[in-house]
Amino acid sequence: MKKKLLILCLAITGLMASACETILDKTPLDTYTEKQVMSDPSLLDAFIATQYLYTPVLCGDATTLMNSWQGTGSPLNKDGRSGNSDYFMDNSTQFFGPTLTLDITDETRYMADKRAGGIYSPYKFFGISPGGGMLEYWENAYYTLRNLNGILAQLPESPLQPDLVTLRTGEARFLRAFIYFSMVKRYGGVPLLTVVPELDSPHEILYPKRDSEQAVYDFIISEMDLAKVELEKSPGYSRASKWSALCLQARAALYAGSIAKYGRVQLDGLLGIPADQANKYFKKCYEACEEIRNEGPFSLYRGNPDKIQNFKDIFLVEHNCEVIMAKIHEGKGFNEGGRTTWSWDTIEAPEPQVWGTGNMNAPYLEMAEEFEMADGTPGTLDRALVASKTWTMEELWGGRDPRFYASIWTNGTAWRDAVSYTFGAEYSGGKMTRQGSGIIDMHWGIKPDDGTETLYQADLSFKGMPAVGKQLDHHARSGLQNPGFGIMKYVDPTADNMVWLAESRTDYIIFRYAEVLLNMAEASLELGKGDAMQLINEIRDRAGVAPLNSVDLDKIKHERKIELAFENHRYWDLRRWRDAETALTRSFTGIRYVYDWASKEFIIEFVPNIDGQNQPTFPEHCYYFPITLARTSANPSLVENPGY
Repeated sequence: MKKKLLILCLAITGLMASACETILDKTPLDTYTEKQVMSDPSLLDAFIATQYLYTPVLCGDATTLMNSWQGTGSPLNKDGRSGNSDYFMDNSTQFFGPTLTLDITDETRYMADKRAGGIYSPYKFFGISPGGGMLEYWENAYYTLRNLNGILAQLPESPLQPDLVTLRTGEARFLRAFIYFSMVKRYGGVPLLTVVPELDSPHEILYPKRDSEQAVYDFIISEMDLAKVELEKSPGYSRASKWSALCLQARAALYAGSIAKYGRVQLDGLLGIPADQANKYFKKCYEACEEIRNEGPFSLYRGNPDKIQNFKDIFLVEHNCEVIMAKIHEGKGFNEGGRTTWSWDTIEAPEPQVWGTGNMNAPYLEMAEEFEMADGTPGTLDRALVASKTWTMEELWGGRDPRFYASIWTNGTAWRDAVSYTFGAEYSGGKMTRQGSGIIDMHWGIKPDDGTETLYQADLSFKGMPAVGKQLDHHARSGLQNPGFGIMKYVDPTADNMVWLAESRTDYIIFRYAEVLLNMAEASLELGKGDAMQLINEIRDRAGVAPLNSVDLDKIKHERKIELAFENHRYWDLRRWRDAETALTRSFTGIRYVYDWASKEFIIEFVPNIDGQNQPTFPEHCYYFPITLARTSANPSLVENPGY
């Protein structure tokens, strides 16, 4: 292969993975040849660390890296929208990228009044357009794949210590497989490139055809058989390890098995996997999970006797026993020149927030009702009963699966510095004499005790109490009906949400042990092995909810929806099960908390069609993203997916 120059955005020192911010903060100090990189452990480590950053899909399937307000500052961003800084901001790991699958699934409604995930609203209501634009991951993917293919070709010739070469080979192999997994679950079969194209490469390399969906899944699975050996000595956590390789293998095999069983073969085999292959993949998934379970150092986190706080702490306590791989967020915020923080707290935490909003992704009532009562009975509200009387928040939401309170916040939830007009506030002579604090106030409406009509407008008040609570004031004035809930998972009570975006420093979990148990349970059920219920009940016991007495696929799907809520699994699960046409083609509901002045409790009003006049819709062809005309025109060997 011809020698090429590798331009690395790095410094000579301070180049460990935990200092990735240093790498991107520096302008290139020099141009290094492949020989130099292969001969210097610091340069090689820096190159691999940079490829982690250039794999944004590791963090919630974000697809870009924001390096400047022009969007083109990062060499990663090769997408055709490179001139649009809003596109890169909205899809980036630092800003809104990790939240975008929440906007298009049955978990939440997008609640910001401008930009960001709002760009996905048309796709949620009408399906993906032939021009793409939603969760696109093609040019950026192949840019990083080229880097990884180049380094994998050169590593066998490296004069460095064999153990180090083996380790870096495993990391590069893992990243390459993760990228292909992120592509195949979007597009189905894609060109499976493992070499770096040159100007004089054969036509089939320069203009590659799509490999079959099955071939891509088989490549990922087989590559992880190699990687798990190469990564045996990896310290793991934020770097690929034997265990994360097994996690990727299990996840990919589970997806492949589902597609084989529930999908259909199209385009002469480019899409889909023959049904008779399903159990082969379920078996591979089960075996990978079994190896993690029997040999790995991981367990379900039980560090706090309080079940609610314990579940919160899975996402707040770094390096805990459940985390198999995580993306570290630390260092300076974006406005200070940093590149390795994210924005979760500012956009998802309750008010107070720098712009008086937060709550960008508001869970639907149906999502809240998915959480069972702690005794295992259904959590669905009796609509007629709820409408018949007034309620305290304990009466309405008490006694549920502790994961409800650790994953969702709502009216009456405790939150530091929250301002309340209904909880703890005092009124005298038509004025508020003491403002309540520390409790989220989401009331939207006051029913006066003088017989007059209920007040809903944000600029009205009754006896000194505003008609709309502090948390929803911005939404009410913007004309956005809130479903009545917010996301608690990952929200850090110590974060400073009064600065700007990209100030969150919680680690993002890529793989955790509970997912391993869920994957193993599903594969076990599909194979008829008999241990699925035991695996699910381990998770439910840790959560603090009654065990199951029987298990079927619907119960496993339910458990995944609850345990993995808001973690970038639900959208992809619905696609692989081929459930999205039903689950995502429907209207959703919100609730409105109306304060009843006479009883000092709340009237609960149900708000149907909370998304407005457009009903969310998932057409069948959207199980695969479009390749797009721009790409098929540039490479005539590519075949477009059906429906576009």
